[in-house]
Amino acid sequence: MIDCLFIGHNDGSFPEYVDQVRAMGPDAGPWRRVNLSFVELDGVPHRAMDVLNRVNGRDGRRRPTLNNMEGLSPTIAYLASHVRRHGFSFDFVTLFQDERRRLARLLRGGDVMAVAITTTFYVGTWWIEEIVHFVRRLSPSTRIIVGGPYLYNQSVLAPERMDELFAELDADVYVISREGELALTRVLDALKGRRSLGAIDNIAYRRRGRFVRTTASPEVNPLAANPVDYDLFPSRIGEFVAIRTSKSCPFACAFCSYPQQAGAYVYEGIDAVEQELDRIRRVGTVTTLAFIDDTVNVPRGRFKDLLRMMIGKGYRFRWNANLRADHADAECIDLMRRSGCEGVFLGVESGSDAMLKRMNKTSRSADYRRVIPQLRDAGILTHCSLIIGFPGETRDTVRETIDLIEEARPDTYRAHLWYCDPTTPVWRKRHELGLEGAQFDWRHSTMDSAMAADLVDELFLTVQNSTWLPQHGFDSRCLFYLQRKGMPLPQILRFLRAFNDAVRFRLRHPDAPGIEPSLLAQLEECGRFEPVRAGARPSRTDAAPPALSAARA
Repeated sequence: MIDCLFIGHNDGSFPEYVDQVRAMGPDAGPWRRVNLSFVELDGVPHRAMDVLNRVNGRDGRRRPTLNNMEGLSPTIAYLASHVRRHGFSFDFVTLFQDERRRLARLLRGGDVMAVAITTTFYVGTWWIEEIVHFVRRLSPSTRIIVGGPYLYNQSVLAPERMDELFAELDADVYVISREGELALTRVLDALKGRRSLGAIDNIAYRRRGRFVRTTASPEVNPLAANPVDYDLFPSRIGEFVAIRTSKSCPFACAFCSYPQQAGAYVYEGIDAVEQELDRIRRVGTVTTLAFIDDTVNVPRGRFKDLLRMMIGKGYRFRWNANLRADHADAECIDLMRRSGCEGVFLGVESGSDAMLKRMNKTSRSADYRRVIPQLRDAGILTHCSLIIGFPGETRDTVRETIDLIEEARPDTYRAHLWYCDPTTPVWRKRHELGLEGAQFDWRHSTMDSAMAADLVDELFLTVQNSTWLPQHGFDSRCLFYLQRKGMPLPQILRFLRAFNDAVRFRLRHPDAPGIEPSLLAQLEECGRFEPVRAGARPSRTDAAPPALSAARA
């Protein structure tokens, strides 16, 4: 009997998703976002990674499908370690779409007591509902538990709206807590008949056709008390591991609700991180770490101590992380280089100091103009994430953002249409800002969402000194994933530029029957590469073919 079967990410059918958002109309925010992230081949929308799989599958050889979500999910690794430590058995599927057959076999076996659906990456219900329906059809007796960030973020809704959401998702139990590990183990215990669901805090459950919510109470699960047990996943780890050394965020950006939802900022001591890195090294296959802390380099002194420890231990991992530019000095960057850092994600948001102040950001444009060249000189890749349309935004402030990107020249960037979230701090000022609407349909005293979407398009179409990173199916960690697969970084960037050229052609020629032949030929040529042997360790430089050696310059 499997007590808890974890189901990870459902990336759905991308062509189906494109059809759904296209039906919203040409001015809808979701459509404007997805419209910059695909090309049509044989009438079918293809994301960048889809194109790579298509191009590299044309020689008739069997090659593994490229998917940046492959490997051990950090959410599942953490939760599975927790439930096993409390005496429950588990199994898991990381990718719902890719592992449907295996999941079906497990469910049809009739030995799955409960399924737990994590919601770390979801922004809507459709992906969750698809999993629930799949489980219900194949194993009606299996109890379905839904929890995680998506569900907790919805808990601000009115009770009647939450009941509607519960009914829409059609699960049996909902864990509603910023930290729900303990609640999950208690639910599993109840399903085994050892306790009542009504005695468990922080859940909602179905009883006699309606949903009952239990008492809400704080739940705190220190990282050090629940380390990932990598021995539980002997054949599922591979090269990539995500590691978290802190919880929450010490800052209070006006567009972000995460700190207030996640609670006080806490971080692990260096000794605890060292012990986890030792466990990861003992796995024997891991080459690449992703620090998924929101602010790994805060406080700065602790970050430097962490890097010195990594250097002293000689781990030889390559690693990437989110970085706060205003907390990175020259010594930090040198230690990052020496400890194996190959890339950072910078939440730049805007090149306008006036906008950064309105966003309650502590960094300023000068910090990015200083840090990005220093990181480049150290051989560390930089990706800049931007927000367009936050209250106070104008064409002039967007021009400042464009100037910053052109001058600082990060390797990659992406601009996002501002998402108006009623749970964020800026919402409390909506009346004085003239803010109306929500999500991707809003207006305020200086701009509306349609104008902001036009300005996002302008960045995509005009920026010359940085490479746009597509929105769907290709995040910044794909840059490291593809290098481990054998595609050199200069070639990756060249491929992305060819992909973006094909997207631009589609935007500028909406009535064209397909991609212009020369653009298609360039896309296919840039996308071909020879995969490295499984388990091989590419050189630190990942040297590119001579014809591509200047692609990053």
